[in-house]
Amino acid sequence: MPTGAPTSRPLRLLARDEEDLTVLSAALQDSVARVGDVRFDPKARTLTLALNRYRWEQAGGAGERVRAVLQFGGVLGVRSRNVRRDQGDAVISVLSLGFAPGEPPGGVLTVTLAGDGDLQADIECIDAVLSDVSDSWPARAAPKHEEP
Repeated sequence: MPTGAPTSRPLRLLARDEEDLTVLSAALQDSVARVGDVRFDPKARTLTLALNRYRWEQAGGAGERVRAVLQFGGVLGVRSRNVRRDQGDAVISVLSLGFAPGEPPGGVLTVTLAGDGDLQADIECIDAVLSDVSDSWPARAAPKHEEP
């Protein structure tokens, strides 16, 4: 992974409710990760994703990516759909985060992935941290989305 001089301060965000989760979702759109960089630790009750995040908040230019870590706490269980967990080098792309309330304050957190896949986590409450952990580097291309 190339490194360069940071162009702005690292992003560090906490999410404690659905509104906060919406902000995290926007910051994570078009992040990419290897399947092997997704870890569920049942003993610690955490789900951690190491990602290359597209820096949507960085205005102008060709765009940048930065290494980031997303961690959810209070995770009771995790499921995946259309994710080849046996292929650790396979790349997944994050489209959005969502939350379906269950017994308050818990529910189901969904990480929607490109290619009709997702990760779902049963959580005790919304408890998420997103942190940039590297210098940024130029993105090869800006992500593009088809108009509906």
